[in-house]
Amino acid sequence: MALQLDIRAIIKSKVPNAHVPDFIIRYLEHITHVKQMNAFLQAHTTERDYDFINLVITEELGCSASIEGTQNIPTDGKPVIFVSNHPLGGLDGMIIAQMIHESRESSNQQLKVIVNDLLMHMEPIADLWAPVSKVGKLSRGQVAEQQRMWESGTDVLTFPAGACSRLQRINGKWQICDMEWQKNFIQRAREYKRDIVPIYFEGHNSCFFYALAYIRKLLHIKLNIEMLYLVDEMYGAHGKHFKVHVLPHISYTTFDSTKTPKEWAQYVKSIVYATNHTTR
Repeated sequence: MALQLDIRAIIKSKVPNAHVPDFIIRYLEHITHVKQMNAFLQAHTTERDYDFINLVITEELGCSASIEGTQNIPTDGKPVIFVSNHPLGGLDGMIIAQMIHESRESSNQQLKVIVNDLLMHMEPIADLWAPVSKVGKLSRGQVAEQQRMWESGTDVLTFPAGACSRLQRINGKWQICDMEWQKNFIQRAREYKRDIVPIYFEGHNSCFFYALAYIRKLLHIKLNIEMLYLVDEMYGAHGKHFKVHVLPHISYTTFDSTKTPKEWAQYVKSIVYATNHTTR
């Protein structure tokens, strides 16, 4: 049976008692390109994991990417935590994961990407993800799977902002950048003695996306409405070329008691965003 994405079923899985009118379902199907995505799934029923990601990037979206700093991607088998800014909200994760995989294809090192659990509905690549929940709670099985991930030798790619970049006024200037980075990756680095490999991804979403996010914030609407448009943003990136910069690793021993985990998280973020100035 061909794989299918079903918006109504996805909503029901997250909010079982919600009644969503048909016209809203139709609109959500439109902005999430469900017909287009289902056609792609039906055309590629045998591809999985990185083969599937490669087809999404190159065939469905016609995108390309180049990477600087491949020598900074460890191949010695010692598990690390890759941390990156999050400008796009989905496509960037696929591109980074694919490039890490290609750079060490000869090794058996595994990688898990921490993503919004809604992406688990994309079954051909679900095995590559480690879910976090933006709506509702993770299942007991998903929580246990995350614990096994950290205790194993699996590398982890995470986006510490927890959401894609927004338009922000910083030091009197409007900039597109991540919100505050969360401290969880610092705590995990300390606990599991994992070095950090910082990554800077060059890219941005549309003006519509940032305007919608800004207006929502002005109106004090807590619901992350703009997140609904991330699939549309992904299709809007058709034909673009992206640059990815992998920076030298930071030893977990760096994160001592001279700063709090939250302060160390912002320190790593500052290293990542300093790359933005050196690559212009």
